[in-house]
Amino acid sequence: MNDMRLPATAAGIAPLVFAAVQVTHRDQLLLHPLTLRLEGCRRTLVMGPNGAGKSLLLRLAHGLLVPSAGRVHWEGSSPRQAMVFQRPVLLKRSAIDNLTYALAVTGVPRHERRERSREALARFGLAPLEKRPARVLSGGEQQRLALARAWLTRPEVLFLDEPTSALDPAAIRAVENAVLDFHRRGTRIVMTTHDLNQAKRLADDVVLLYGGRLIEHTPAERFFAEPQTPEGRAFLRGELVW
Repeated sequence: MNDMRLPATAAGIAPLVFAAVQVTHRDQLLLHPLTLRLEGCRRTLVMGPNGAGKSLLLRLAHGLLVPSAGRVHWEGSSPRQAMVFQRPVLLKRSAIDNLTYALAVTGVPRHERRERSREALARFGLAPLEKRPARVLSGGEQQRLALARAWLTRPEVLFLDEPTSALDPAAIRAVENAVLDFHRRGTRIVMTTHDLNQAKRLADDVVLLYGGRLIEHTPAERFFAEPQTPEGRAFLRGELVW
């Protein structure tokens, strides 16, 4: 985990660079000037207490927000991206129709959409639910449907914002397995979590935020064995010092 060199599968994915990025809202500094570089086909887990700026960082990375100062950019061609939110945004349609719609938007011919959607539902354990309205699915099923939709778009980079919060252990395991499937396919993962054990299971490297400041960006093995900052050590001890 502590080797930051790029694997061969990541050769075509452009590095994502935050250059002195700052976010201000109503005269309040939400994100202090931050410089960060994410590269390779890695699993980056973004951690920190509530209000640290985790979701803000993800939305900046995915282009949903524009920084007040500084620049977020890709060093090279912008890769295909997808984002899965803490509460999935689903259409008022059946599970399968949520997937066929995503394929339609990306220009997939009509005659291919249903077969490909069924394959994705099967991959994520949702085949029996294809005709069920997406919005009546359980929380774990909705997350897997959102992941199936992302899978169909074949992203090179996948952003996930607390995708397992409030899920039961079985649903958490299913989502984590899906994340690993994306990574094995060559997708860079950037994911926020508040769960230390989850980060230990998934992370190649850890980004630790506190109060809108970047505290550490460290290989996961090193971070969990010997964090380099007082804030990192306190965070691992579970101290309420924020």
